[in-house]
Amino acid sequence: MAWTLLFFAGLFEIGWAIGLKYTDGFSKLAPTVLTVASMIVSLALLGLALKALPVGTAYAVWTGIGTVGTALLGIGLLGEPATAIRLACIALIVSGIMGLKFAA
Repeated sequence: MAWTLLFFAGLFEIGWAIGLKYTDGFSKLAPTVLTVASMIVSLALLGLALKALPVGTAYAVWTGIGTVGTALLGIGLLGEPATAIRLACIALIVSGIMGLKFAA
């Protein structure tokens, strides 16, 4: 259950990271409210997951999910470059997340 909570915490982290782009410097109300709500949910789920998972592992996995998801959505939604080196680095982060999951 803790890993499921952590996974969803990571998804909400992606939501707020991408949401920041759409707030236009917190000048747009709806995207700002959704972004702040995503931040709160993400941290709450992370906190619940930490009841059962080591903090170092959980935090690294949480940020890794957020990093990978945000980078991929940046490529897909925002037209950021999808160079081979960038994709290889994302793959390295994914392998690190998997390693932490299996080592826990």
